[in-house]
Amino acid sequence: MSASITIYGAGSWGTALAVHLAQSGRSVTLWARRSDQARAIRENRYNDEYLPGIEIPADVRVTSDLKEAAQASNLWALAVPSQQLRSFVMSLKPLIRPDIVVVSLAKGIENDSLMTMSQVLEDVLVPQLDRSRIGVLYGPSHAEEVAEGRPTTVVAAAHSPAVAEEIQEAFMTDRLRVYANTDVIGVEIGGSAKNVLAIAAGISDGVGYGDNAKAALVTRGIAEIKRLGLALGAKSMTFAGLAGIGDLVVTCMSQHSRNRGLGEQIGAGKKLEEALADMHMVAEGVKTTQSIHDLAQRHHIEMPITEAVYEVLFNDRRPHEMMEKLMTRSAKRENWLPEVLQER
Repeated sequence: MSASITIYGAGSWGTALAVHLAQSGRSVTLWARRSDQARAIRENRYNDEYLPGIEIPADVRVTSDLKEAAQASNLWALAVPSQQLRSFVMSLKPLIRPDIVVVSLAKGIENDSLMTMSQVLEDVLVPQLDRSRIGVLYGPSHAEEVAEGRPTTVVAAAHSPAVAEEIQEAFMTDRLRVYANTDVIGVEIGGSAKNVLAIAAGISDGVGYGDNAKAALVTRGIAEIKRLGLALGAKSMTFAGLAGIGDLVVTCMSQHSRNRGLGEQIGAGKKLEEALADMHMVAEGVKTTQSIHDLAQRHHIEMPITEAVYEVLFNDRRPHEMMEKLMTRSAKRENWLPEVLQER
């Protein structure tokens, strides 16, 4: 077990993991971007800005010094927003060591490059760091519940089985069960694209379509995520796992979900800009909608629910109009896949 872990990013997820892992006997260093935030957490032992009401153990080291955080451990967990990951890792690059394992906790696809988070890490850090030492930790894991010690399961993915198992061992506790996987692209596509479907589920809630519609969004949503994942080289079974149906269900159903909540406001009549202005924390699904839409276009993959969310968010289309378009599509087989994917 890696006894020391550095978590970069003192938002809700980074803070929740720091609390949980410290309570489970790990030596945890939590890096905060702002020095005033780090000082406030050190002095008060609470992060009321992102995770109110949760006490941070006294033995969690909190710093805003990158070098201090980097030297504290050989396992770095990056809990920074997906669209900021590249610039942040560039600042870490001078501190990299060949024995480090770097784990992305962010769920998203970089705009423009359309890279997953592990691909961004590889693009910046290789060859200084071997590709095999880069991984991700995804799955149905709301920060509030992890911080409170409620049972949670996630998946650690890396190209190297040994590194996936190292990440698994580092994060697994009696309340946080971690499974290992080597299908990195599958885990990342499932865990990122589900945020788009969560916005769709929230829009459905806001309009008042009901449980039947939400069930359809979840099940047909996983079908289109799977189509995209297979086109990118993922394994089919990954989408039946924690980063697939598991993450999709919890994000579409939970009141904790920022993306579902954002969609609900839009379904109730707010414009995207208004809904975002009401949010304190990042809803990754908005930027991810752009990236998943562009990936689907690039690979000629049919993703009608994603397309509908894209049209509502960025082209000011009305939810009722897009629902009608979805419901009146030409008839399909339930297990339909493009011919090129059926051959695999």
